[in-house]
Amino acid sequence: MIIRFGAARTLICGLVLVAVGLLLYRGLPVHANYARDLLPALALMGVGAGLAFPSLLTVAMSAATPEDSGLASGLVNTSQQVGGALGLAVLATIATNHTTALHAHGAPLTAALTAGYHLAWTIAAALLLTAIPLAGLLLRPATTRKQHQPTAHPERAETVDLEAA
Repeated sequence: MIIRFGAARTLICGLVLVAVGLLLYRGLPVHANYARDLLPALALMGVGAGLAFPSLLTVAMSAATPEDSGLASGLVNTSQQVGGALGLAVLATIATNHTTALHAHGAPLTAALTAGYHLAWTIAAALLLTAIPLAGLLLRPATTRKQHQPTAHPERAETVDLEAA
């Protein structure tokens, strides 16, 4: 997909699919049916992540020189792991606090847990929906970037066209 449509477009498509999956999770009932309620969102999120992660790595590595590619790859992968862990911790804390507050005000535990998860999934979807237009604005084709960003070593400059890569 990246070769055919470009890394930026594939990344945006993947982010949209993950966001839609998270928004579908918002509607999960307390006693959800796997095939009817969970599977569609899981499938969207799986396909979306499968499109987004390789595209993100392609975009992140596109400006790295061959000498710096190992370092750049390590930084990208470490950032993904740390960012995912931190994001999960923040969302789990928000969900737990919301669940605790609802249960303390008399909501049944299952309903309070479901509402806590709904809040976390809503926040995650909102963050992705914010990232999508940012990706569209910030990920420009290599020809546009070359005009604005001179390279320190023009003889070694290689650019990857994000629209065609």
